Amino acid sequence: KMGEFLNLTQLKTSLKEAILLDYYTAGFWWAKEMNFSLIQLSGFMDLLNFALENLSGKHMTLGDNLKELERAMSGKRETESEGRGDLNLFSTEQAKAIIDYLITSLFKHYKAYEYLFHGRREEPVISNE
Repeated sequence: KMGEFLNLTQLKTSLKEAILLDYYTAGFWWAKEMNFSLIQLSGFMDLLNFALENLSGKHMTLGDNLKELERAMSGKRETESEGRGDLNLFSTEQAKAIIDYLITSLFKHYKAYEYLFHGRREEPVISNE
């Protein structure tokens, strides 16, 4: 279901899509285990997408992405979507847990994600050999 929601159509043949599905699915289940409300779950998934989009679409460095995450968590950024910039729906303990989760799930593996999105890939050579 998550793959369909994310419009991932090549899960069986695309390592990139499989990694993205794993990233979002793991985040979703982590948030469910934290007993987030529906609004909090939505805000958390927005943060996951925000951090990943900063890396994949905006080519942000790790430091810049961390600064943007700080702004997003404090509600100082305006989102593209209708003023949903106020993410102060998390308690201090929840915010700390979210930051810890993002550090272990994305930021510790930042170079690998950079390579996934921006690394040059060789075309596979298929031959009779």
